[in-house]
Amino acid sequence: MEYEKIIPCINAEGEVPGNVIKLAEQYSYGGADELLLYHYAKDERSREEFLSLVKKLADKIDLPYIIGMYVKRLEDVKKAFYTGASSVLIKYSALDEKTVLKEAIDRFGSDKIIVELDRKECMDADISKSDGNALLASLKAAGVGKILLKHVELSPHTIEMLEASPIEFIIRDSLVRNDIVCLMKISKVTGIATNFFENKDIMKVKLALKENGIPVNTFESKIPFSEFKLDADGLLPVIVQDYKSEEVLMLAYMNEEAYNKTIAGGKMTYYSRSRQALWLKGETSGHYQYVKELIIDCDKDTILAKVQQIGPACHTGNPSCFFTELVKKEYHNYDPIHVFQEVYDRIADRRKNPREGSYTNYLFDKGIDKILKKCGEEATEITIAAKNPGTEELRYEIADYLYHLMVLMAERGLDWSDITNELAHRK
Repeated sequence: MEYEKIIPCINAEGEVPGNVIKLAEQYSYGGADELLLYHYAKDERSREEFLSLVKKLADKIDLPYIIGMYVKRLEDVKKAFYTGASSVLIKYSALDEKTVLKEAIDRFGSDKIIVELDRKECMDADISKSDGNALLASLKAAGVGKILLKHVELSPHTIEMLEASPIEFIIRDSLVRNDIVCLMKISKVTGIATNFFENKDIMKVKLALKENGIPVNTFESKIPFSEFKLDADGLLPVIVQDYKSEEVLMLAYMNEEAYNKTIAGGKMTYYSRSRQALWLKGETSGHYQYVKELIIDCDKDTILAKVQQIGPACHTGNPSCFFTELVKKEYHNYDPIHVFQEVYDRIADRRKNPREGSYTNYLFDKGIDKILKKCGEEATEITIAAKNPGTEELRYEIADYLYHLMVLMAERGLDWSDITNELAHRK
């Protein structure tokens, strides 16, 4: 199902970077579907500082984001995508060379490039024509798939023009004069970009939109609570797990009211057996748990909650409530991500705490050129091994290459989260 999006806007120009990141985090936790981050300064230094800020922000949020910036050449669009952006917003009126737009669409795809227009640029349409006005028709011909339209004033003419457009719209609006329900009921409107939702509960807004027949992305249980098997007190145990690391964080209980509040608000709410009352996790400490996924087990008597944990989960200050070891037998963890991280951590530790005779420290001591040379050599070894029968040699050479690649990552200050985040953005 296609959902209409709530897209909060953040103007980074002149803002303290820490405030931008904090606001983006709030939107990410609070139910936004996407973010629009923009800074239209033309000087190179300001643009580079903005892109650097976005890169830092990308590590803090789990939300697709659109970057709006001054684009002079295709290289500017590339740099925006290098931050992990899902789309790049190009202000049409600020384009010195209109050919850059076509180049960007050809290079990255029509779904990745959004064109920003002011209402005055495309509201003089002859709506009796099936293709709308000349500008919209030319943008459609150039491959533009979506327009962000500013300064809209709702009227029958505006609605008719939008409905007749060959291109879909995101409406950027302060929501002071225009009603969000009216805007989102226009079939060619796929989302609202606004700064209206700062310090507001977006999930509540979405529920209100849903009641008005707007298809928005909210949590909705696929199985009614009445089908769950509860204990004698009418409760259901909930195992809570970090959605990224998959570390088990805690065990708690829910009754039907707690479950419904969790679904409606997107924050984990439990029932306290000792206090005999509902308990919104983090309400006092600020250590909220934001819902990513709820899964019921085969017997329908236990829920697995995958969450984004803010701060520690345990009241003791530990990340997890499970930290007291009872018995243990040494074993190898063969999970690929765990192995990669373990090897990387060992390499990073060698860099920080050199050990005499260590090959890893030898590479660090020789510097980047030696590390790059070894990466190149190992890549060649992989090519040779791949041409030979069997896979044993190939497996060995790939492992060698990955080791040297991790040395390079540590040398340049990258870790596996940087790489996995980049890959995740490419889905």
